[in-house]
Amino acid sequence: MSNSSSITEFLLLAFADTRQLQLLHFWLFLGIYLAALLGNGLIITTVACDHRLHTPMYFFLLNLSLLDLGSISTTVPKSMANSLWDSRAISYWECAAQVFFFAFLITAEYFILTIMAYDRYVAICKPLHYGTLLGSRACVHMAAAAWASGFLYTLLHTANTFSLPLCQGNAVDQFFCEIPQILKLSCSDAYLREVGLLVLSACLAFGCFVFILFSYVQIFRAVLRTPSEQGRHKAFSTCLPHLAVVSLFLSTAAFAYLKHPSISFPSLNLVVAVLYSVVPAVVNPLLYSMRNQELKDALWKMMNGCFSEAINYLFSFAVHS
Repeated sequence: MSNSSSITEFLLLAFADTRQLQLLHFWLFLGIYLAALLGNGLIITTVACDHRLHTPMYFFLLNLSLLDLGSISTTVPKSMANSLWDSRAISYWECAAQVFFFAFLITAEYFILTIMAYDRYVAICKPLHYGTLLGSRACVHMAAAAWASGFLYTLLHTANTFSLPLCQGNAVDQFFCEIPQILKLSCSDAYLREVGLLVLSACLAFGCFVFILFSYVQIFRAVLRTPSEQGRHKAFSTCLPHLAVVSLFLSTAAFAYLKHPSISFPSLNLVVAVLYSVVPAVVNPLLYSMRNQELKDALWKMMNGCFSEAINYLFSFAVHS
């Protein structure tokens, strides 16, 4: 019987067992990772540099992009490296760090998405109080609370998970380390120590879900009462991207963690894990930029400015040389 004190590494679930498929997985994940870096990096830079976007909605979007970048950087590079070097191993402390950072970033992202629903609710249902309820100080406090709550909750969760004795070997049934997979390796009697935190997790997740649902019921009621078609279109254009992001986040995570054990097998687990841990970081920038003309205009202006600066620099360099 193995114990956590004797485990120095874990074995992650591999995407492929042939060299050609491993290299295909490496290049596919590299493309996805670069797309996520580009998309989220452009949103962060655009929001930070354009003063017209210094509003609560874009401030929270900047936070969401930072969290997306962090979460995909926690899981994808290690998976790419393992495929490239034909390995499944991850050290004990690397696994613990991956569990902590992924859970922290995903938890904070869920809190930020909940705050963004509140932002849209106030903007559409209580527009006269928007400046009071969502001033710059209030926004910073809410974002800081989301990050700090995610950090403290995950620190407690991770410390408790890795304090459990592990009796089921060291093979993790996932392509990255996460709390549910580590719990599967723990001894059955020790697992009960984690039940309290799991119940707390379920209550927090359900509470945020009810808040988001209530916010959008009120939002849609207010929008449908708007007499102006242009006003309805503008309201929907700011709400639908957020609703799509929340739906993607919740549906994939719910299927991953709540599906019946009878439909759990490695290939399906891998696909679902990619859907909730990798895809959102790539898709979120697209969802927010497709219907948001203000963001697209700011992005285009920034790119034109950078291109003009580059041309001027090259021209002046050529003249002086």
